[in-house]
Amino acid sequence: MTDLIARNEKQLGAILRRARRQAGLTQGAIGNRIHLRQGTMSRLEAGEPAVQLRTLMAALAALDLELVVRPRSKGSAADIEDLF
Repeated sequence: MTDLIARNEKQLGAILRRARRQAGLTQGAIGNRIHLRQGTMSRLEAGEPAVQLRTLMAALAALDLELVVRPRSKGSAADIEDLF
């Protein structure tokens, strides 16, 4: 997987959904790996802002992903949206 940029919760959720589907996993399967309900995974993928940071980090680990923080690129929001 190439580097993907997420500037909001919905974009991050879309990245997680894509990674899960590419891994051939269901929301329930990921939830079982990290001891969360399927509904919690659904809310995370939907980009709901009330998800706890530890939940996000556990989901990233279950999908063999990591969070990288870097200076914000100068691309416009429209350019970023085109990735999704």
